Amino acid sequence: MKYFEADFTISPYSPDAIDLLADIAGEAGFESFEVTPTGLKGYVQQQLFNPKQLDLGIADFPIECVNITYDIHEAEDRDWNEQWEQEGFEPIVIQPSLVIHDGRHLPDETYLTSIEIDARQAFGTGTHETTRMICSTLLELRDQRLAGARVLDCGTGTGILSICALKLGAAEAIGYDIDEWSVDNARHNAVINQVDDHFQSLLGDASILNKVDGTFDLVLANINRNILLSDLPAFREKMSDRALLILSGFYTSDTTMLISKAETLGLTLQKQREDHDWACLVFSL
Repeated sequence: MKYFEADFTISPYSPDAIDLLADIAGEAGFESFEVTPTGLKGYVQQQLFNPKQLDLGIADFPIECVNITYDIHEAEDRDWNEQWEQEGFEPIVIQPSLVIHDGRHLPDETYLTSIEIDARQAFGTGTHETTRMICSTLLELRDQRLAGARVLDCGTGTGILSICALKLGAAEAIGYDIDEWSVDNARHNAVINQVDDHFQSLLGDASILNKVDGTFDLVLANINRNILLSDLPAFREKMSDRALLILSGFYTSDTTMLISKAETLGLTLQKQREDHDWACLVFSL
């Protein structure tokens, strides 16, 4: 999958300006960001980039006297797994019973559930708020809803959410992602965690669900707001009776429109949680 990388410069620099710019860039198709000393670095799939929408949003920036410029170029197409495996990350304790770590940085204590991930991207290791919130939600569902469940992981990334669900009692997980490296990395991580017999990783977007048989007891999606809004109907079609849908990957300011869209599909909000400016929503049929 080909991406553009944009370097945004914000003057004067402020956290509020960064948050607002991320929202504006998200409207134009950007799906991930890194804060830089001068502003923001963003990544967008080339076919989803809307330059007109981005320029209009910047021109109408809601904070007065803020100047925003950006340079955009094609992102390097490389095997990010090689860099992930070389650098790794420190163990992340989600709750006292769950830790996420890589092979080079082992936890000092023994945990009831331990997940090993060969990756360094923030969205794929548990360092990011959205991943932590979904993992925490899965822990809460362990006794009531996860035992024997069939799980769909939309935008699986490193496979961490599928692996977490399987280790907490799910019977089967199917994940898909538009990025070939992510699909391969998810399969690799499933092997590391000895759940590969119960996990399938597919390459594609939500349209691939047309080729997936049956429905799911739990649907997970940690993706940016625009893709969630577009793909919610496809998620709904794959939910079994009494299924739950867990969404994250978006800002708290985006919750209203996502809740509204979900309600039009017959979904009911069951729980909402926040971590800094990020949100997680749980819906039921």
